[in-house]
Amino acid sequence: MGWVAASSGAVLIAQMTDIHVGFAPDEKPEELNLTRFRATLTRLIDGPNRPDMLVLSGDITDHGDAESFAKTAAFLKDCPFPIIPMVGNHDSRAGLLGAFPQVAPAEGGFLHYVVEAPLGLRIICLDTLEDGRHGGAFCDARARWLADRLAEAPDQPTLIFMHHPPVVAGIDWMDPAPVEEWIVRLRGVLEGQAQVLAIHCGHLHRQINARFAGIPLAVTPSVAPLVAMDLNPIDMHRPDDRELITTEPPTYALHRWDGQSLVSHYERVGDWQVLARYNAALQPMIEGMFAERG
Repeated sequence: MGWVAASSGAVLIAQMTDIHVGFAPDEKPEELNLTRFRATLTRLIDGPNRPDMLVLSGDITDHGDAESFAKTAAFLKDCPFPIIPMVGNHDSRAGLLGAFPQVAPAEGGFLHYVVEAPLGLRIICLDTLEDGRHGGAFCDARARWLADRLAEAPDQPTLIFMHHPPVVAGIDWMDPAPVEEWIVRLRGVLEGQAQVLAIHCGHLHRQINARFAGIPLAVTPSVAPLVAMDLNPIDMHRPDDRELITTEPPTYALHRWDGQSLVSHYERVGDWQVLARYNAALQPMIEGMFAERG
């Protein structure tokens, strides 16, 4: 791809996750998740931080159906930056391939691939889908593929995107078991891979920071409604009327790579009041802050 770095000299990688197009599609005038998707995409395109690329890190749709993928592709058809789509547990590989023909299946049909981004950054997108399973998967074939890709460029700064976070976050009904086979297998591949700067995930519908195999790991909140933050154990046999899903605003991440450092920002999308602007009255304050840098 003909990537062009942002004028600031840094690369901005936007991440939107868990859009769930097709959930409650009978809502009028537009399903809620499409409305939230539209607002988030508009912020990326028209806001002050237009990215150089957009990663859709899984659960793009709610049912993996062709119609929902087609709606998503229609929203993105005039996007001024490249789209990097990935599958989540609610998606289907066939549906994603139909909507995003730029993606080519790898051996075994997995939708994992490498993107060479500007300023020497390598992006690896993993496929953690197992049809019929809510949680993640990472089989021997995918482990060999990832190990080979990491071995190709052991000294190149690398950023990994995957849908399922391989950590226990404390949201009991969404978490994996701590020693699931796929998590153990992934850890075995990633341990000692010092070139991996970070792992960015979706799936949990909340912002979470952790470490995995010694690597910083973060979960980007969803575009669809968020999972309620309740860290108490849940009894699957005893409904306790706890909150599960909330209408907290849609959120996206913006990962900034300047060739040396990777920094991630998160912004909720909604209406808010601007309390200060950079005008002549505030110019002395801004000049003073720059002067402090020496």
